[in-house]
Amino acid sequence: MYSHIYMLCEFPGCHIRMPARVQKNAATRSKLPHPASGDHATRLSGIRMLKKIVVINSKGGCGKTTLSTNLAGYYAANGYPAALFDYDPQGSAARWLNHRSSELPPIHGVAAAHAPAEGITRSFQLRLPPETQRLVLDTPASLKRMELIEILRNATAIIVPILPSTIDSHVTANFVQDLRTEIRMHAPNAPVAIVANRVRRNTRAFHALLGFLEARDMTPVTCLRDSQNYVHAAAGGVGIHELNANLTRIDREHWQPLIDWLESPQGHAGITREIQRVTA
Repeated sequence: MYSHIYMLCEFPGCHIRMPARVQKNAATRSKLPHPASGDHATRLSGIRMLKKIVVINSKGGCGKTTLSTNLAGYYAANGYPAALFDYDPQGSAARWLNHRSSELPPIHGVAAAHAPAEGITRSFQLRLPPETQRLVLDTPASLKRMELIEILRNATAIIVPILPSTIDSHVTANFVQDLRTEIRMHAPNAPVAIVANRVRRNTRAFHALLGFLEARDMTPVTCLRDSQNYVHAAAGGVGIHELNANLTRIDREHWQPLIDWLESPQGHAGITREIQRVTA
């Protein structure tokens, strides 16, 4: 039904066991090497491997900026030259960058929602440092079609966050259906990941969301819990992976399936993975 959506059956972030019919034919997930270590670093040093990751949903308040800033923070902290484009006029991602300490790994930022200064072309405004390897786009709820085309063009991966509520479920499902046409024309090779955001595992709303998505072959890549760690990270201009590792252990575990999906060749081949139960 959703030809470009990868239904990766892995739920360490969900803290539940999925039905046997979902676990069937699952395969084991492998860990990725650190980008700054070993042969992997050697390959990266000679090749500019740019990935354009778009975080998008027409439903406001679903956590697009949270995902975008934490992705950019993860890549910067792990040795990838990263950039973050803020297409939202509210400028939340841009403010996050302004709060970021100069002692942290740098992230190139562009307030893409605003027109360039007089005498500056749009292409010059959106230029990337030549060493950039990961570009993350934070998007607003409302986009004109030409803006959507600019955002999707040459994307290598698309992430759609969704909250555990009936309204969010139906709005997001309809949005993904409409997005398929634009993806085919402007980002034909970009897979789509559904991410359940701000979940509380022992609630009816969360289990209803999983049932809703499963019924539509939109199984989420991971589920991110509702945690104050994200509030603290946002206030300090850092990502979850840049906070104290002991305090953010569970959140990092929840993020790992999404990172693996973005970085692993197996993820983009659409290989299903083992569903694991991670205890808090």
